[in-house]
Amino acid sequence: MFTLTNLVIFAVGGVFLAVWLLLYVKGMKHASLFEALEEKEYPLKEIYFVGYEALNAVKYAYRSKGDRRLRKELSVLYGEKYTEYYLRVVHSQQLTFGLTLTVLSFAMYGLAGDPAALAVVLVFAGTAYYYFGTVAREKILKRSEEMMNDFSEVISKLALLTNAGMIFREAWEEVAYTGEGALYLEMQTGVEEMNNGIAEVDMLFRFGSRCVVPEIKKVASTAVQGFTKGSGELSMMLQEQSREVWGMKRQNVRRQGEKASAKLMIPIMIMFMGILVMVLIPIFTNLGV
Repeated sequence: MFTLTNLVIFAVGGVFLAVWLLLYVKGMKHASLFEALEEKEYPLKEIYFVGYEALNAVKYAYRSKGDRRLRKELSVLYGEKYTEYYLRVVHSQQLTFGLTLTVLSFAMYGLAGDPAALAVVLVFAGTAYYYFGTVAREKILKRSEEMMNDFSEVISKLALLTNAGMIFREAWEEVAYTGEGALYLEMQTGVEEMNNGIAEVDMLFRFGSRCVVPEIKKVASTAVQGFTKGSGELSMMLQEQSREVWGMKRQNVRRQGEKASAKLMIPIMIMFMGILVMVLIPIFTNLGV
């Protein structure tokens, strides 16, 4: 039965569809901006220009408090050179998924004729918009955890090699190419910097800034202090830091176990909300609410 409610829903859905199609047509000229992105990391990148065109249409300035936080996160992941580019990618991704799923929700209502279908997909649209806004933060946390997992082994190797008489620069280069994780890649960047004429002390400062992890920054600062006191003092400091880092790793393992349990609650809550909406909407519809 075609009711006033149906008419309103179809009218709103038609507006969203028209806006989406307009953004698609006008935004196609920006498609090349997203071609270099990896499909695995950025699904449906082929239509990100829809969200990008929407941002341009409203003349979004990228100056909000959230944007300042996101810039810091993206600079850690991709470097300051590419921060502005990925800031626009993230916002385009959020809007593209949000708008596309919103249009899809009205299409689902048209096919099913059930307000529950509309509500469920709208919930997923909001969830997708929020999720893609937190991906950078999750990547940094994952990167930090990966670094901390490797850090105990790295600092132990450095302490062992410097204690055996190897100069710090050679020890650093020796350890840098024994792994492939994020920490080892940052160490390899440090090797390249030293080969380009940057002093060990300056390299350590830069290394600590790129890694962000407080524990790693602390060890980098300690190593800088060791340089001012001689190689013997540096070796002793590294050995002491090695013992502390192994203790921190044991604590980190316990924390990761606790976080894994907490994360299981998120998908459970999302599923519960979806089921609750599907159950309640037909009830209220039958009651005429």
